Amino acid sequence: MIVAVASGKGGTGKTTVSASLTAVWDRALVAVDLDVEEPNLHLFLRPELEPAEEVRMEVPEVDDSRCTLCRACADLCQFKAVAVLGPHLLVYPEMCHGCGGCFRVCPEQALSPGSRVLGVLEQGLCGPARFLMGRLRVGEAMSPPLMRAVKARLGEMLAAAPGDAVLDAPPGVSCPAVNAVMDSDVILLVTEPTPFGFHDFALAHRAFAPLGKPMGVVVNRAGVGDHSVQDYCREHDLPVLAEIPYSRAVAEAYARGRVAAALSREHAAVFTRLREGLRRLHQEAGHA
Repeated sequence: MIVAVASGKGGTGKTTVSASLTAVWDRALVAVDLDVEEPNLHLFLRPELEPAEEVRMEVPEVDDSRCTLCRACADLCQFKAVAVLGPHLLVYPEMCHGCGGCFRVCPEQALSPGSRVLGVLEQGLCGPARFLMGRLRVGEAMSPPLMRAVKARLGEMLAAAPGDAVLDAPPGVSCPAVNAVMDSDVILLVTEPTPFGFHDFALAHRAFAPLGKPMGVVVNRAGVGDHSVQDYCREHDLPVLAEIPYSRAVAEAYARGRVAAALSREHAAVFTRLREGLRRLHQEAGHA
């Protein structure tokens, strides 16, 4: 089972939930930080990491001796990563999305594969669980290609040693968030009962619903707002799998990089029930 822990906005407690699920998981698990722009799951799980691996993306390089300036590549590229300026064909690697179309339409084969660094991939161990994360290069605009590399490595890890995975997804409903949850078996939406939290939670539900994945909800900081989230969940048949009461102790644990599930038996019990709720949701969706 692959669980994607997502949220409509940052700051709802998504990483707190991901770290605590990892702490109470009682089967083989890979904890994955897919928030490659700002990964912080490792700050709570404190894994022993292996040396980082550089991840690159294919981009075109120009052979001026072969290029006839026919503009086939420039006309194809919707992102203006290839452009004809005067007597030169110019490539802007930072704008390239790596589709490879320019190589295929060039009649003179004047373009050859080069590469640019996207970021790094890191993996290791955090107690009995395995750990995997991506870290985007500073200044890099596109996170989905690095996220795909992380997910490909996750597939290799699960093929070599089967188990479950908890994915800490990037917040929001943009391309990185959808990319993170699209291959999961269950989506867990973490929200808070505030006007902003409810608004972005509803956006996330509407954005992810077309994927057809079973979804559950965690209400973090329960008690500080109203019951709009719970009312919405009843209306849309979304199970609320856990409510985490507003607690100074949890806030202090977060500030110190501690896992909330380790604070007390009561906190551990909340996340243990959440774990079992996720498994029921997975089974009810027709999975073994």
